[in-house]
Amino acid sequence: MKAIKILTIKLFLFSLLIGGIFYLLQEYIKPEWVHESLWTILSFFVLLTWLTGMFTHYLLEISKENSVNILLGAIGIRFLASTGFVAIMLFLRVENLILFVINFFIIYFFYLLFDIYTLLANLRPNSK
Repeated sequence: MKAIKILTIKLFLFSLLIGGIFYLLQEYIKPEWVHESLWTILSFFVLLTWLTGMFTHYLLEISKENSVNILLGAIGIRFLASTGFVAIMLFLRVENLILFVINFFIIYFFYLLFDIYTLLANLRPNSK
């Protein structure tokens, strides 16, 4: 339970940092680089990262010997959910498609780095 709280706090702080960077970019630096759906994208990734993190922690508590399969499954779920989100947004005819896709993948890679960092931090104590 403690690991879930720590993950939630780290995710919240990381999301505030990413949101702050994009807010500064949108309001003061280069507003034309930020798509109007940015906050929807950011909210999607916060929710997706939190849900896959909870799912991963739950499955790792049940079975530590399948950790590689669990982690790869979580990455696969994230990829499929992200692809579905982009498809839904394309179906809804989002404006300025290139900027939307660029903003989406920038945030996707930030949250992927966050996942890799938190997974490595969790796997280091188990490698002994």
